[in-house]
Amino acid sequence: MRRAIASLLICITVAAGLAGADPTEAQPTDYPMRPVRIVVGFAAGGAPDALARIVAEKLTQRWGKPVIVENRVGAQGNTAMAAVAKAEADGYTLALMPVGNAAVNPALFANLPYDPVKDFAPITQIASVENVLVVASGSPIATAQDMLTRGRPGPNQRGLTYASPGAGSLAHLAAELLARSTGMSMTHVPYRGVAPALTDVLRGDVDLIFAQLSTAKPLIDSGQLRALGLASAQRSPVMPELPTIAEAVGLPGFEAVSWYALMAPAATPASVVAKLNEAVSQAIRSADVAEAMQAQGATPIGNSPAELSAVISADSARWSKLVRDAGIQPN
Repeated sequence: MRRAIASLLICITVAAGLAGADPTEAQPTDYPMRPVRIVVGFAAGGAPDALARIVAEKLTQRWGKPVIVENRVGAQGNTAMAAVAKAEADGYTLALMPVGNAAVNPALFANLPYDPVKDFAPITQIASVENVLVVASGSPIATAQDMLTRGRPGPNQRGLTYASPGAGSLAHLAAELLARSTGMSMTHVPYRGVAPALTDVLRGDVDLIFAQLSTAKPLIDSGQLRALGLASAQRSPVMPELPTIAEAVGLPGFEAVSWYALMAPAATPASVVAKLNEAVSQAIRSADVAEAMQAQGATPIGNSPAELSAVISADSARWSKLVRDAGIQPN
């Protein structure tokens, strides 16, 4: 009889524990138990898509579970970010979030359908991608100093024009920051995408553009574009002879670097976020992934959630001020 009562009490205790457990708070060893999606707000073939696929392939190998990249294009990535923000917070739907969606769009759009701080749990920064200031090879602008001379107001100086893939893009903000920092007169010519913007720069219809190094370098190497400077704190190992903008025009601290982070819906269990951070950080540090990223002109990062949160906060303050001061409006 005593054994029966003891067994009954054990069953009741176990049942009570199961009833009180949070089913979303899976133990780290239980995750993942099914395919994981990384949602990208831009079309296949660009830097965000390429970086997401590099990480997805490595995680698939590590976990033995498919990690799928889903391209959900629209509204400068806002559609994809909103979808992930509203997804179930179980670690199976993640966002590849660029700096624009994290730190620029909240200031750019009056009714953004997500909040990058309140609606997301940061996992890690995957990589940064350097931006380079370029002109057509046939341009009379041979150096950054030539650009300053032609861009600053004066007799017979019409000012300069610069292209961007869209209003509020990092290319737009970088050029606006450069103009304000140097006193140049520069007119923005927005396009819908990188390809048409670069096409008109190559033809000489627009003077210059800030482009991601991964996109611009083949055109620089083939002699179609001329690089004036890198919008980074340090020179790139890919083009070590190219000075930074800070060096070329005497602007200490000038920097406009693209970066991409992995984010989860806000209520994702801490244990799942920790496992994702560990797995992605280790993947990024592996030699083959670092090599694949560097081929895309990217520098692997793999920082902690707290460090990523600090980066978002700092860049939000910086870029939102420029958006307000310059009165930038979306296309």
